Amino acid sequence: MKKKLAAALAVALFIGIPLGYGNVAEAKAKTYKNCTELNKDYKGGVARSASVKNKGGKTKYKPYVSQELYDANKKSDRDKDLIACER
Repeated sequence: MKKKLAAALAVALFIGIPLGYGNVAEAKAKTYKNCTELNKDYKGGVARSASVKNKGGKTKYKPYVSQELYDANKKSDRDKDLIACER
């Protein structure tokens, strides 16, 4: 009985049958209250894509790239250069 259960579990994991742990893609990006809170997790801010250029000049830290996280915190991008809370 144990061998059959172990074999069935191995096959399920191999072919990717979901086992009820939820879908990672369903997680929503965190919305921060202000730049101080966002910069605690992402020192350089959050860029919408890797190809954006900073309008404000040189920054101390490189921004984290995430379209979903940027879109959730778009209100914090005061200079509209597609990098929220850059430092």
